[in-house]
This record gives sequence, C-alpha cells and structure tokens, in this order.
Amino acid sequence: MLGETGFFRKLAIAIPNSVTAFFAYQFEHSDWHGLRFWDVILPGFMLLAGTSLAYSYKRQQELGYTWSDSYRKTLRRSFWLLFWGILIYSVRDGHLNFQMSNVLTQLSFTTLIAFTVINKRPAVQFTVSILCLVIPEILYRTIHIPGFDKPFVEFQNFGSFINQSIGINVDVQHKTNTINFIASSAHTIWGLMAGQLLMKNKPIREKITWLVTGGVIAIILGVGMDVAEITPVLKWISTSSFVMVTGGISLIILAVSYYVIDGMNRKNNLKFFTIVGMNSIFIYLFFIFIGDQWLNGYMDTLLSGLLSFAGVPIAVGSAFSCLVVFAIEWYLCYFLYKKKLFFKL
Repeated sequence: MLGETGFFRKLAIAIPNSVTAFFAYQFEHSDWHGLRFWDVILPGFMLLAGTSLAYSYKRQQELGYTWSDSYRKTLRRSFWLLFWGILIYSVRDGHLNFQMSNVLTQLSFTTLIAFTVINKRPAVQFTVSILCLVIPEILYRTIHIPGFDKPFVEFQNFGSFINQSIGINVDVQHKTNTINFIASSAHTIWGLMAGQLLMKNKPIREKITWLVTGGVIAIILGVGMDVAEITPVLKWISTSSFVMVTGGISLIILAVSYYVIDGMNRKNNLKFFTIVGMNSIFIYLFFIFIGDQWLNGYMDTLLSGLLSFAGVPIAVGSAFSCLVVFAIEWYLCYFLYKKKLFFKL
C-alpha cells in the first residue's frame, strides 16, 4: 500500500542518499531482466491465494459442500476477479486500456487451474505445476512468427503476439503478457500445496523444513537457469526461472511467518496487519482505482503546496503526502473491520 503511493521514490528525491535510493530502486519493477523486491509482490499474492484456497476448501467440506458446489463458488469468484481486474485498468492515460495481465485477472485464471488439482495427490499437483512452467517455454521457443520470434526480447516474443492478436491491450507497448497466467499457475498450485501441508497433523518443524527446502531448491534452480543463460529471470513475461525464484522466496517468507506466528505463538501485536489482510482485495481495488487515479495526486498537490508556506521543501511535502494517503487507506480498512464489513468475491 505504501509503495503504491510512490512514497519510496518521492523520499529518495526529498532525502537523496544511498539508503533512500536503495529502497526507491527496490520498490519499482525491473526494467526487463533481473529481480527487485517489487517484482515479488504479485507472485507472493498468487502463492498465498493458493494457500487461502486450501483452507477455504477444507472449511467448505466441513460445511457439507460437494466438489461441484465448491467449483461453482470458485468459478463465481474467478469471474468477479476477472471483472474487477479489467475494470480498474480499463482507463489509463486518457484512453481505453483493456488488459488481462494484472494480478486480479491473472489470479482469476490461476485459481481455476489450481482448483482442478485440489483433490489430487501432491505428486500430481507438483507435476501439473511443472507443466505450467514447461508449456510457456515450448510456446515461446518453438512458435516463430515474423516480428515475434525472439522469446525473451521485449515486444518481440510470442506473448506480445497474443496480446495484440486478441486485442486486449490497447497499449501495444504493454510489457506484461496475458498468457503469463499459465506459468503463474505454478505459484498458486505451490501455495495450495503449502496450505494443505500446513493443515496436516505434522510437527511444525517438519512443515517448515518442507517449505524452506522447497523454496531454496526453487531459488537455486531459477537463478541457475538465469546464470547459465538457459532462461532469463523476466518478470514481465513470467519466465519459468522467474516463477521459480519468486515462488521460492514466497515459500520461505511463508515458512518464516508460520514459524514466528504459529510456531512461537506470537500472535499478538498483529492487528495492524490483520486489519488490512481482512480486506486485501478491497484495499487493492481502492488504491489502484481511486488512489492511483485521483487521491495520490490530489494529496500531493494539496499538502506539498500547503506545507511550502511553512518553508517545507516541495519534495518533502510530496513524500509526506504519501504517508497521509497510506494512513487514510489503513483507516478505511480499520473502519470496515470495526463494522465487520468484509469485501468478498
């Protein structure tokens, strides 16, 4: 939420030094090749959605849902994810910009794919996740269309061809590909497997060992593919190496969180985060739909202008406005939390 306000970029302008520059760099996406912290947000969301799916499905079973009932519920949720994902990005820079490559639209597809294997054995689930990585590799490397025959080059790859062919992206310079959901489905399936593991009656240490081991192996394989120049780490087209590295990082973060919160029983003092987490979809829609389109700019102009009368540099006021927007967004989540209003799809 704070990153979406542009705080770290503005802070680096207001207080230029190596530390603020580092955070500003990490809170922007990679230009093309490489990996930054901001690139891990979407994969982490995808993976945790799979973990949530595992818990949700178990709860539905306890309530007497059949697989068909749960499938219809998942289908409805995917539809609304797709609807909102398209809607919030439909107007950009003063023109229509229909695209299906943001986190909500991608999640609508990966959720359905993960649900198809929710009752399968872990070996089958893992095999399907690997297929999700292999299929794009084959498509990008073997389909040679004039102008789109370079698998890992911006706007000259098979995914870019699909974008333009189906007419989804009005902006032809949009880097992210619609078919990224194929590879990203591995994230959601791994999250599903992690959730099912966490619910098993096994020692906490054993669960953590599985998560960390899987995460480390995935990172090593992904980085190895990049270093060996087999498949580069590219966030924008969700290459297999990117999925493995970010999936591995997400699994390790999940393991650490599980150990601290459940293993060490440190569940207190988490309300600040829980309040946001209870309405994560809602606040995402808010800071993209309203914050990015209006509130961020309005507060920047208003507060930086007013504070300038007190001698505060414009750049400092601009960074401060981001903190105010963040506070407003958090309080909105708090208000909904207190009213027991939760936005569900």
